[in-house]
Amino acid sequence: MAEITAAAVKALREKTDLPMMECKKALTEAGGDEQKAIAILKEMFKKVQEKRADNVTAEGRIFMAIRPDASEAALVEIQCESAPVATGEVLQKFGQAMVDQLLAGPGAADPAALMSQKAPDAVQTFLEQYEEIVNKIREKIVVNRILRVSGVVGGYVHHDFKMGVLLVAAGTPKNDSILRDVAMHIAALNPVVTFPEQLDPALVATERDRLRNEALASGKKENMVDKIVEGQLKRWFGEQHVLVMQPFAKDDKKIVGDALAEGGVQAVSYVRWKVGGSA
Repeated sequence: MAEITAAAVKALREKTDLPMMECKKALTEAGGDEQKAIAILKEMFKKVQEKRADNVTAEGRIFMAIRPDASEAALVEIQCESAPVATGEVLQKFGQAMVDQLLAGPGAADPAALMSQKAPDAVQTFLEQYEEIVNKIREKIVVNRILRVSGVVGGYVHHDFKMGVLLVAAGTPKNDSILRDVAMHIAALNPVVTFPEQLDPALVATERDRLRNEALASGKKENMVDKIVEGQLKRWFGEQHVLVMQPFAKDDKKIVGDALAEGGVQAVSYVRWKVGGSA
């Protein structure tokens, strides 16, 4: 049996960043052959995955990247088991590199397609990096969702990194803050739809009839009822979490649609991601 020196174990440890005892065990199994030992250590990744397959990934982090000209943006959500891993430097660097690649690279239809790519300055693919991270951390990690959007885009990631919002607009922003401000509004107030017409028509018709009947019953003149009802519907739309009709969080004297218009843009759509969910 080949002698496994401390220097050989240290060299393997420096290359793999795995515990000394596991490096020594792999070298022993490989008869001192470093490349075989590395292959043995990589096989351990599969065992870690199998062992932790059913573990809950309730923690995680949202990563965002936006082009300087605001023409495109990307989001990546990575889930994990514990808060220290979610906020740790290893996951932070890995996730940011992934979202930067998603934005600047050829694009990807799903997480697996993105994992097969590698950053321009990287030696390994994201999948290879991922396997090393899981092998080192010994925790279930899932690249759960990816997204790239085009348009006039602004975004916001909450300070705990568990929520991210991208707002897609049309027009030419008059300042740098309006899109981010509305993205922050979306994060805080959680609208359901962007525009009133996206609500259930039957729900809107029922509310319109109710308001009309109330106005008539109160003695309002017939020729004034429709105007009164439309004014009340605008407030109701805001209450039903229609983004453009909600009072703007930064200045509730105006609605979001008006704030955007003053900023030179109109809302098109938005996405609001929360770690572990779709909202």
